[in-house]
Amino acid sequence: MKDLKALMPHHRDEPKLERWKTLSVINEIGEMKHCNKALYFEGRHKKDLYMWVSNLPEGPSAKFFIENISTMGELKLTGNCLKGARPLLSFDQNFSKLPHLTLLRELFTQVFGIPYHHPKSQPFVDRIYTFTYIDKRIWFRNYQILSEDGAISEIGPRFVMNPVKIFNESFSGEALWENTEYVTPAK
Repeated sequence: MKDLKALMPHHRDEPKLERWKTLSVINEIGEMKHCNKALYFEGRHKKDLYMWVSNLPEGPSAKFFIENISTMGELKLTGNCLKGARPLLSFDQNFSKLPHLTLLRELFTQVFGIPYHHPKSQPFVDRIYTFTYIDKRIWFRNYQILSEDGAISEIGPRFVMNPVKIFNESFSGEALWENTEYVTPAK
């Protein structure tokens, strides 16, 4: 008699995300795991990286092309943030001026910010995530707070997000904003 697991390629209850399926499967996975926010990294052609940020399951969501990724190992950055500590989020003034950046600021705050009374978080802040809008791109940096007088040190990773589109639903829907200057790497 054959093993049942061998006959059933997906013996777990979770749906398998495959390239040919739509990204709406992530909404189903989030519902099963009781998640209401998602960061999804989509690799294409083994060299291009896209990042989706979404509120599950209704939206909105945003798609970014990730450029200039530098990891902690590549930059020899040192740091020691505590697990469960909350980050302080810092946005430059452009996030209050431009409408699409105001929406992205709220989305980033909900995804990267940790509520004060979250059961798995610590009651203190020991790092800073900065979002800076330069050259129509969002520059992300991660710093550790070294002392109470405000001394900081970059601990990485760092990357640049080139906004592609903002959708009104999670991973789909009508485009609320589109970067008209964005050109795909394939072109």
